[in-house]
This record gives sequence, C-alpha cells and structure tokens, in this order.
Amino acid sequence: MIVVTRLNDSQFAINPDLIERIHVTPDTTLIMVDGAKFIVTESMDDVIEKIACYRARIIALAYEPPPASPPKMRPLGLVSSADSTDIELVRVNDSLEADNTVQLRPWRK
Repeated sequence: MIVVTRLNDSQFAINPDLIERIHVTPDTTLIMVDGAKFIVTESMDDVIEKIACYRARIIALAYEPPPASPPKMRPLGLVSSADSTDIELVRVNDSLEADNTVQLRPWRK
C-alpha cells in the first residue's frame, strides 16, 4: 500500500496494483480499475516514485532469508479446548500430520 494525501490534507493508503491511470488536469487524479477516482496533492512523479518504492520493497522481501527457527505451531481454534487434547500436531518432514484423521464424504444436495 502507498500513502497519498487528499486535497483536504487527510491521508489514506491505496493499493497501487489497482491503479489503472494517473491524470494531471491540473490536480493529480488516480483512476482505479473499478472506475473510482481519487484526487491527491502529490504530483504524478511522486505517485510513480511511491509505486516504484512499494514494488521494490515487495521484491526485496521475497529475497530475504527465511527465519532461523521454524515458526511455532499454534491451534487454529477450530476445536474447542475440551476436545483439543485428542489432537496432537506433529512436524514430520516439514509437514503437519494429525493423529486423528477424518474421512471426508461427498456433499449431498
């Protein structure tokens, strides 16, 4: 998300992937893919620079090394705490397996 400023000096964040066009007539107008229009105080060059920095940050995050220790497992909260003693999650070859598997049956109309 990038942060831009409305004409009344209030700031808001916008997803730059959803910007279709940027017009300068004379105010900078962001036209979104759904047709919404936002008039901002930043110049077109400033908005383009913010978008470039946002995308560079996303690419940099993709190349960061993974954390040194694996993340801690926690229950998803789908099972009540009284029933949670029956299920034990075990890490085997980087995958989770539950001791109690439930067979799925086809959905009926």
